[in-house]
Amino acid sequence: MPIFRTFAVALAAAAALVAPGTAQAATPTAPREFVALSDVAPTILQDIRYFTRHNFVGERVDGYRQPLCILTRPAAEGLRNVQARLLRQGYTLKVYDCYRPQRAVDHFVRWAKDLADEKMKAEFYPNVAKDRLFADGYIAEKSGHSRGSTMDLTIVKLPPRPQRPYIPSEPLKPCFAPQGERFGDNMVDMGTGFDCFDPLAHTDNPAITGVARQNRDLLKNTMAAAGFRNLPEEWWHYTLNGEPFPDTYFDFPVSRRSLR
Repeated sequence: MPIFRTFAVALAAAAALVAPGTAQAATPTAPREFVALSDVAPTILQDIRYFTRHNFVGERVDGYRQPLCILTRPAAEGLRNVQARLLRQGYTLKVYDCYRPQRAVDHFVRWAKDLADEKMKAEFYPNVAKDRLFADGYIAEKSGHSRGSTMDLTIVKLPPRPQRPYIPSEPLKPCFAPQGERFGDNMVDMGTGFDCFDPLAHTDNPAITGVARQNRDLLKNTMAAAGFRNLPEEWWHYTLNGEPFPDTYFDFPVSRRSLR
C-alpha cells in the first residue's frame, strides 16, 4: 500500500475511533474501508432491530440514525459469498445488526445499570436477573461490533414469509418459547429468537435438536466456510477472521452520511 494511502487510512481510523474518557467534538465518519452491505450484497435481508423499539432496551438505540447494515468491505464481501451458497439451497441471510457505534454500547451499559427498567424482560431475559447481565456476560462495555467486521444474522427460507410488525403494547412472549409462540420472526427455527439472553441461545447447546439444530449447523458451517467464526454463546453472532480493525472501536453513527 502506498505511504500516502497508509497515512490517510490511519488518520481516518484515528478520527472515528473512541478514546476512553474523551468526548467527540464533531460527528465522526467511517474510514473508506467501510461500506453499506446493500451496495455489496443487495439480496441480503435487513431487520436492524436497534433502529426500532423491538429490542431488549425497548427503544431506538443511540447512534442508529438509519436501519442500515454497515460493515468493513472484507466482511461485506464475505457475506456476499455466504449468500451465494445459501441462495442455491433456497435460503437467504437476514442481518439484525452489523457495525455498532460505541455510543450504542454505552446506551446498553446505562440501560443495564438501571435496574428499574425491565419493560422488555419477559421477552429477552425472562430467567436472568437484570443485575446479573454484566456478570453473566450478556452486556459489556466494549463490543466486537464496533470494530466493523462482526454481525448478528440468521437464515430465512425463500420466498420470505411476511413478518408482522412489532406492536409495543402487545404482551411479550419468552424468546425461547416454541417458534409458533414467540415473536413472529420470519426466520427458520433456530430454537430461540434473536438477542435471547438464555443458555438455549448458546450455539451448540445440546438441548437444541431436530430442525433447529440443523438450521444452526447450516448457518455455522456456511459462515465458517466463508471465513467467519461464531461466538459460542450466541448462535446469531459472527466475526470475520482476519478482521481489518481488530483493536479499533469506532463511534461514527449508523447512517449513509457516515460513509464516504
